[in-house]
Amino acid sequence: MSTRGIRQALPLTPKLGRRYDDHTLANANRGEIVVNTKDQLLASVPIIAAAAVLLYAAPASAQWLNHPNPGIPRSADGKPNLTAPTPKTLDGKPDLSGVWNHMRGQNQPPRDAVGQPGTIFDFMPPGSQISFQPWAEALYKQRAKALGAGRPTEHCLPHGVPDAMMYGGAMKIVQTPVLTIILFEELYHFRQIYTDGRGAPQTVLPAWYGYSSGKWDGDTFVVETVGFNDQSWMDDSGLPHTESLHTTERFRRRDVGHMDAQITIDDPKAYTKPFSIDISFNLAANLDLLESLCENEKDAAHIAK
Repeated sequence: MSTRGIRQALPLTPKLGRRYDDHTLANANRGEIVVNTKDQLLASVPIIAAAAVLLYAAPASAQWLNHPNPGIPRSADGKPNLTAPTPKTLDGKPDLSGVWNHMRGQNQPPRDAVGQPGTIFDFMPPGSQISFQPWAEALYKQRAKALGAGRPTEHCLPHGVPDAMMYGGAMKIVQTPVLTIILFEELYHFRQIYTDGRGAPQTVLPAWYGYSSGKWDGDTFVVETVGFNDQSWMDDSGLPHTESLHTTERFRRRDVGHMDAQITIDDPKAYTKPFSIDISFNLAANLDLLESLCENEKDAAHIAK
């Protein structure tokens, strides 16, 4: 049985890969898009049949079913204690390891099963702004008007940073003293974050996930990433970037079951000033990842451009 078939047999709520749902977010004003939960960025854009096609069959979160992951404190009845103190590694650092599901964005409205693509604005507080360079704003509006048609994932190419952590399925963090790995269930991609003291490489071949190095600032894991190519999108609506993109991620595990990440986007060729988003995660204490490959892709040819 295929992975898709296995998931259909599980008593879990499917996410059907990416979410393409109604959202109320933004107004454009002099090169800025301001988060506003009362106005719709594309309220006049009809939801077209292609949106349903965009829900390609990448399986969603939920993995080995009801397998208690080791190292998680539990009560006598086996239930995980998700408010127990943050676990530590042998060197005393917070241990971020585990399978994590992202939570709804603080500015994310209720969504239907099919509709407009999710955006980075879901994870920005009301009143936050993105100040675009003119070309980037024009491109973003063009992509958003088309409901994100043409996104890289239509062709089995990776989600970007931070997009891969906002709307995909579960992710798994594996932390060691010299390397932290983030495994994404959707499309079966991964990131490597080196903690052996190396900085950014001097010469790089531009990459979909860039080149990441990490260090600890107290109990916060700080990840600096550069060396991106300019092909990925930063959200499902088509937020663009250039090869000058530099992201700073700050991960903090509050307790056993909860982790927060603040991600700062700095790309002076696309935006006139940096901006940040906040993503929260819940631990999936009894689940693990399953293989989820983008194979036999036949949807892209039928998606309206």
